[in-house]
Amino acid sequence: MANAALSISIIVPVYNDGVAFERCLDALLMLRPAPHEIIVVADGDTDGSRQLATARGVRVIELDTPQGPDAARNLGAAVAASDVLYFVDADVAVHPDVLLKISETFAANPNVSAIIGSYDDTPTETNFASQYKNLTHHYVHQTGNAEASTFWGACGAVRREAFEAVGGFHLGYRAIEDIELGYRMKAAGYRIRLCKDLQVTHLKRWTLVSQVQTDFFGRALPWTRLIQRDKHLINDLNLDISSRLSTLLVGLLLLMLPLVWVGAMRVVVVCCMLGLLVLNRRLYRFLLHKRGVWFTLRAIPWHWFYYFYSGVAFAVGTIRYKLDNRTIRQAV
Repeated sequence: MANAALSISIIVPVYNDGVAFERCLDALLMLRPAPHEIIVVADGDTDGSRQLATARGVRVIELDTPQGPDAARNLGAAVAASDVLYFVDADVAVHPDVLLKISETFAANPNVSAIIGSYDDTPTETNFASQYKNLTHHYVHQTGNAEASTFWGACGAVRREAFEAVGGFHLGYRAIEDIELGYRMKAAGYRIRLCKDLQVTHLKRWTLVSQVQTDFFGRALPWTRLIQRDKHLINDLNLDISSRLSTLLVGLLLLMLPLVWVGAMRVVVVCCMLGLLVLNRRLYRFLLHKRGVWFTLRAIPWHWFYYFYSGVAFAVGTIRYKLDNRTIRQAV
């Protein structure tokens, strides 16, 4: 497809995102140049999101019952009339220059089929869990490979023909449907670019409990299923070698802690902790620069806990995948 004057449709699935969705809409409506269209897919919302979008003058597609963001995005894409589909989450506020950056990136890279961005480093919620979650996500994307390994639905643009060629979002991978789409696009030979200056502000409020629940059940378990399905473990973003080594060190550290009174084991414990600090030193230096000493001292043990429950989720997910496959083979 020629890159001159690509039209862009913005697609936003929404389900009870409240004030965050209002801020999302306000930011989209202030974009200059404006997109070809803004399509809001009201996914069975009950908080008046569809009425709000209608009052703002954007196109609204209404679903009576929640179908999930994967189905909602597919529905929005099916009615969009542009060359490029730009998917935006309902709890982010885009920066004013996002459409310009998308257009420029596609124009400069005619062989790139999709572009993903990043959360910025100024999340609106000020509690520790929200700041930690968003800053670490920002850091991971800012240090990821420019030749991206997957797609990101919170701020991701894709050429229509590529999206349709791979069949859009597959249902059944809720919460990681964007990752799964990216894997299929890469397998089909399409290129995805991580544009690190294409940023959005995350408006979501996290708690420590919601973070663990989302990471464990919404991300790690289905992502493990995806890894086992494709038999491919990428060296990028949350799955890079440093993260894998950190997960192993946390596991070893926990195994050795009960034996810390033994001199030799004490050395192993110290070595594990030093190894974790070295492997993640750039992240901790980033957090120190952004939020200071006290924030970083709290973030380090929480980050190690993240490695622990992510490792547990990977083990559980792998076992479940193999048991499910064995059951299928026996049934056949």
